Amino acid sequence: MSTPVDAEQAWTDLQRIRVTRERVYDEVERGASGGPGSAYLTAALMWLFLAGQGLEPPLWGSLLALAGYLALLGALGVCEHRRSRMRLHHSRYDGRSLVMLLGGATVTAATVVLSGRLVEPLAPLTAGLIQATVSAGVFLLFLGPATRWSVRALRTRGAGGAVREEAVR
Repeated sequence: MSTPVDAEQAWTDLQRIRVTRERVYDEVERGASGGPGSAYLTAALMWLFLAGQGLEPPLWGSLLALAGYLALLGALGVCEHRRSRMRLHHSRYDGRSLVMLLGGATVTAATVVLSGRLVEPLAPLTAGLIQATVSAGVFLLFLGPATRWSVRALRTRGAGGAVREEAVR
């Protein structure tokens, strides 16, 4: 009544059917940044905010613009989080993710301050446009490599685990 099972063939079939780790890590890397659309939208929001600040609005206008900017960034973050296909456990985000976040904030803030100081002698409208363009450009240039660097840790940790599993067998 029972059919003999070839263990080697069963193991080969199981490996063929299972989703390989490499595909999972590829998907994580693709979905890590939320695609180029979210990066461009974030840079556009930053550009609008900084260009508006270049017009030197009164204090209440600056605070209102800051509140609107933060609200729009928060809404964008919530939308991207809900849209992501891959949900990782929070422990998968390690020190590299924190370093990327702090490094990006530092580089962007330093660019805003430095470009603001360099364009002070210009007219407010021109200075605001130059500062906004330079800051948004630096943000976009930093974002791509930094995201790839921080997500690469997932692949190396996962590959190390796969190597250890194969060594045990």
